[in-house]
Amino acid sequence: MSISNVNLEPILKEIFEYLHGNPEISWKEYQTTEYIKGLLENKEVNIQTFQDITGLAVEIGSGKPVVAVRADIDALWQEVDGEFRANHSCGHDAHMTIVLGVLFTLLEEGISDQGTFRFIFQPAEEKGEGALTLVEQGVVDDVDYLYGLHLRPIQELKHGQFSPAIRHGASWSLQGVITGEDAHGARPHLNVNAIQVGAEFFQHLNNIYIDPMIPHSVKMTSFHAGGESTNIIPGNATFSVDMRAQTNEAMEQLLEKVERIAIMLSEYHEVNIDLTITSSVAAAVINEEASKLMEEAIIDTIGKEHMIPMITTTGGDDFHFYTIKRPSLKATMLAIGCDLEPGLHHPQMTFNHKAIKPSVEILVKALKKTVKKYHGLG
Repeated sequence: MSISNVNLEPILKEIFEYLHGNPEISWKEYQTTEYIKGLLENKEVNIQTFQDITGLAVEIGSGKPVVAVRADIDALWQEVDGEFRANHSCGHDAHMTIVLGVLFTLLEEGISDQGTFRFIFQPAEEKGEGALTLVEQGVVDDVDYLYGLHLRPIQELKHGQFSPAIRHGASWSLQGVITGEDAHGARPHLNVNAIQVGAEFFQHLNNIYIDPMIPHSVKMTSFHAGGESTNIIPGNATFSVDMRAQTNEAMEQLLEKVERIAIMLSEYHEVNIDLTITSSVAAAVINEEASKLMEEAIIDTIGKEHMIPMITTTGGDDFHFYTIKRPSLKATMLAIGCDLEPGLHHPQMTFNHKAIKPSVEILVKALKKTVKKYHGLG
């Protein structure tokens, strides 16, 4: 596949259509990894794959600074038109396409020896595990600047609008297990009804209060107890809890209160209630310098009138684990307005594909500005 400024757009359209039509869920992105790797065969790039996990990192250029761009590559598992399947309803197919467009553009313009550009195609963002795993692989150990990107729903940004930073909140999921004993429906005094325990747990969740100035929520999202025999009082149950908070500190407060509820109900009803964190995504840590460079890139590319200041969203992204685990990283995420409807994670999510090209151009400009800034030239 030859890349040039003239034919980049149709090539990106072809790439997007392949990725959209071949979604793979977290840690199963085998074909996606191979497809991206295949696109880069015979190119002047260094490709790093990882033992026992999907994803890859692609590097061009040399020297300092090391500027990285991250694209998430996994899809969601959800019901679409009555069938459960993998589905790119979070825009990761677009993210990969845009980052590949940036890589192809820089290759076409010539590889610089004044800086290293690393393109991280990260698995398992939807599980909140991919970023942490790649940190452990050392992928960002020598990175100076890190940029991410994400399509935004129309409620946050309209098509043609871009923001230099996304203030994501923290997002955690808990799995709860209530362990007791079953009893006959005629003898309710011989056990503790797990459904009753779950109902009380639900009620106490609704009574959690922390600083109202910090957006937050905590709610039970599933509960399972009992079976086909309706004359058995179930002693066992499982449930899940979804927690959201705009700051990492507020999330810690929510977790402490949920754990107290479990201890209190466990002691009162004399049953075991075990809580396990099944996923955790940290709230955003945004670097002012990186955000400013992205802002300048937006203005230079499409004009000041299309630049929207940093947006705040209740959604989460594991991108922010990179900066939490490597505090020296200067990082921000480009927010892309594309008339995305009805919303992220909706099985019929659609967006304006014309947002792909300007997104590529903004990120290319941001990378170049970053290198110039580092060397005191901008």
